[in-house]
Amino acid sequence: MEIISNSSENTKKIAREFSKKLNPGSILAFYGNLGAGKTTFIQGLAEGLGYKGRVFSPTFIFVRPYKISEQKAESGQHKSAIKTLYHIDLYRIEKATDLKTIGIQEFLEDKEAISAIEWAEKIDKFLPKNAMKIMITPLSPTERKITIT
Repeated sequence: MEIISNSSENTKKIAREFSKKLNPGSILAFYGNLGAGKTTFIQGLAEGLGYKGRVFSPTFIFVRPYKISEQKAESGQHKSAIKTLYHIDLYRIEKATDLKTIGIQEFLEDKEAISAIEWAEKIDKFLPKNAMKIMITPLSPTERKITIT
């Protein structure tokens, strides 16, 4: 699937809609240059799952868990099966052994969560085959091409 977004708000809207198609245990691998819109997409994803707080990039702490079990999804449906959104940022990861330090396997195996991984190219060989790949490519200062496979 390929979608063109014309603004940050449109990117969030696309992500909110996409969130309705996710199942517990989904792993989302994000690709794109610095400033491409990966965090913006994940912010919309969190909103669509029902998380009401602010979503920050976890660059310096690697992982931010967002509890969503008591929230209502945008569609009004309760997403009780999805308890947590793990926002994982691997920008500062330099070697595979660093992954053990942050406990990434635990997040990827959580069947009641969604794992959204920025800079996923750093761990391509460790990603499960069923991970969804989301490539965000800037076309202009405001336009983005979002490719989901």
